[in-house]
Amino acid sequence: MNSSSTVSPAVSHPVRQQSDVCIVGNGAIGKVAALGFAQAGHSVTLLCPPGAPVAAAAGWDVRVYALNHVARALLSSVRVWDALDASRVAAVDAMQVIGDDAQHAGALGFDAYGARVGALAWIVEDSNLNQALDAALRFAPNVRLVSGRATALCHDGAAATVRLEHGEMLRASLLVGADGGQSWVRGQCDIGLDYRPYGQRAVVANFDCEKPHHGVAYQWFTATEGIVALLPLPGQRVSLVWSAPDALAETLLREAPAQLAQRLTALAGAQLGQLSALQPEVVKAVPLMLIRPHAMTAARVALVGDAAHVVHPLAGHGMNLGFADVAALLKVVAEREPQRDPGDARVLARYARARKEEVLLMQLATDGLARLFGTDFEPLRLARNAGLNLLDKMPVLKRRLISHALGKLR
Repeated sequence: MNSSSTVSPAVSHPVRQQSDVCIVGNGAIGKVAALGFAQAGHSVTLLCPPGAPVAAAAGWDVRVYALNHVARALLSSVRVWDALDASRVAAVDAMQVIGDDAQHAGALGFDAYGARVGALAWIVEDSNLNQALDAALRFAPNVRLVSGRATALCHDGAAATVRLEHGEMLRASLLVGADGGQSWVRGQCDIGLDYRPYGQRAVVANFDCEKPHHGVAYQWFTATEGIVALLPLPGQRVSLVWSAPDALAETLLREAPAQLAQRLTALAGAQLGQLSALQPEVVKAVPLMLIRPHAMTAARVALVGDAAHVVHPLAGHGMNLGFADVAALLKVVAEREPQRDPGDARVLARYARARKEEVLLMQLATDGLARLFGTDFEPLRLARNAGLNLLDKMPVLKRRLISHALGKLR
C-alpha cells in the first residue's frame, strides 16, 4: 500500500562559486596571474592543493630563478617586485659561457653595459618570491583562495567548472592551468604532448666563494659531466645548478657537500677561488625533461608556465617563459572586444598565437644546445667551441641574442 504522506529525503546541493577567472596551481606563476587579473578588475578564484604551506628553510634557498626584464616588469606591475627582500636579490651584470675543450675551449661573454641595460637578470630565491606574492594576495580584494583537491573539469558554452572532492563547484568564464609539468588541468583537457627525459638531474646547492663574483654568472659546458652553472647571490655566495647525467647526479647526492665544493673549486677556482658549502648544507636534485604539449589552450582553458611547456634549464628561462605567458594572457584579455568574456575562444586563440613563436624558439634552442653539448664526438666538440668563439666576435648577433634573452624583442 502506497502512502501519500511519504516524506522525500532532503537533497544536498553542492556549493557553487562563480568568478570571472579560476586559477589552478599555487606556485609563483599562478599567484602572479591571480594578482594580475584581480588588479585588472576581475573576480578571481585561486585553487591550491590541500595542506599547510611549507615554511621557508633556514639559510639560503637552493631553488633560485634568474628573472629577466619581462618577469621584473610583470612583478612590478602587480606591485610585488618592490616587496621582495632586496638584500637577498643579486643582479647579474655579466655572463661567461665556457666550452669543454681544455686546449681550445670556446668562450662567450655577455655584459649589461654591452646590452645597454642596468642588469642582465636578477637572481631571486623561490621563498623570497613566494613570500612577497603571498603577502600581496592577502590584501587583494578580488581574490578568493580555495584549498581543495580537484576531481573533475567540464565546460559548456559559457564557463568551465571544476568539481572539488567534497562537492564544491568552482565555475568561471576562464580557467587558467598553472599547475606545473604534470598538470591536472592539461590532462583533463586531453591535450596530447611530446615527452622526453634528458637522463639528467639538476643538482642544486649554495656555496661561499673565496673571491668576489662581481655579479658574473658562469656556465661550463662539458661533454661527459653535463652543464654547470654558478649564479651570483648577494655577498660572496653563489648558487649551483648542475645539469648532471643521472649516474653522476647520484654520486653528487651521496657525496658530502664538502666534496661537491672541491669539484666546483677545481672547475671555477680561477674565477672564484676556494668554494665551501653554505650552512646549513643542503643539496637537492630534480629530474630534467622536455615536455611539449600540443596546445596551450582548450575550450575555456589557458595553460601557463610548466603546464604549457617544460624546457631544459641550461638557459635559465623556464620561469621567465611562464611570466611571459601570464603577461600575454593578461594583455589579450584586457584588449578583448566588449562583447567577449575572458574565456572566449577568439581571445584564447590570440593568446596561443602570441606565445607560439617565443615558446617554440626557446624549446628548439635549449633542446638543441643540450643535444649539441651532450655528445663527446670530437668533430662536434671542435665545431661547438669554434662556434662559441666566433659568436663572441660578432657584436651585432650577440646583441640580438641577449635582447631576446632579456625579453626585449617584441
